[in-house]
Amino acid sequence: MKLLIGIPKGSLQEATLELFARAGLPAYTNGRSYHATTADTEIDCMLIRAQEMARYVEHGAIDAGLTGLDWVIESGLEVTTVADLTYAKRSRGKVRWVLAVPESSSFQRAEDLSGRIIATELVHVTGSYFAQKKIDVRVEFSWGATEVKPPMLADAIVEVTETGSSLKANRLRVLETVLESNTQLIANKCSYANREKKRKIDNLALMLRGAMEAQERVGLMLNVRKENLNGVLAVLPALQKPTISHLSDTDWLAVNTVIDETAAWEVIPRLKEAKAQGIVEYPLNKVVL
Repeated sequence: MKLLIGIPKGSLQEATLELFARAGLPAYTNGRSYHATTADTEIDCMLIRAQEMARYVEHGAIDAGLTGLDWVIESGLEVTTVADLTYAKRSRGKVRWVLAVPESSSFQRAEDLSGRIIATELVHVTGSYFAQKKIDVRVEFSWGATEVKPPMLADAIVEVTETGSSLKANRLRVLETVLESNTQLIANKCSYANREKKRKIDNLALMLRGAMEAQERVGLMLNVRKENLNGVLAVLPALQKPTISHLSDTDWLAVNTVIDETAAWEVIPRLKEAKAQGIVEYPLNKVVL
């Protein structure tokens, strides 16, 4: 059995390859090749633009792939959503498709754009958005550089943003959010109905989620006398209940837990004040909940 997984080529490519590596499945690319092998001999990868991923998954050309919810909706195709993986190019947050106009324009809401031209890559979603509001606009497909089109080539745009910096740099003002999107692992229905392929795809989802949960978290282990345990536990903002085990010295206990990395700065000194000893902070590769 061979499983072919689509990796989104473009803005999500680097973040996705890094996530695969953290999950324990590094993908090895070869120069300009669009194909990649992995450490698992049953899994190969192929670089495909996120906009086209749902099409090739639905057709069965690839078994599964990672792409945005936005492009799944835009395609209108039937695929199986296996996992939500909320990460983007620069962050672990969702991205937004927003309706934006020039800062200097008089437009204040979507209704003000009646009869106007809207440029976007997300044509069908944008058309449906305005149709639901019963606003008559002309939606034109944009091949890229969408931010520079208002006001000469379009009256407004619907564009994806993660931080808003590109919109601000092009002196654009957001009117409304059209759609929120996040990365998804999607699968071909027939492939996912295959017992062996489903097991492999589910395992991939499990490990990718585990790698994401480990981001920005660290492990903590420490020793504490039994009489001081409650004071230590009161300090720990545990992911779940910490693991507590006995040491060879029956008066002492070992405590192991997971915390947000940003919390360590405050937590570790407080643990020391609570009489914890042998405090060790260590990085995490995966956290499987």
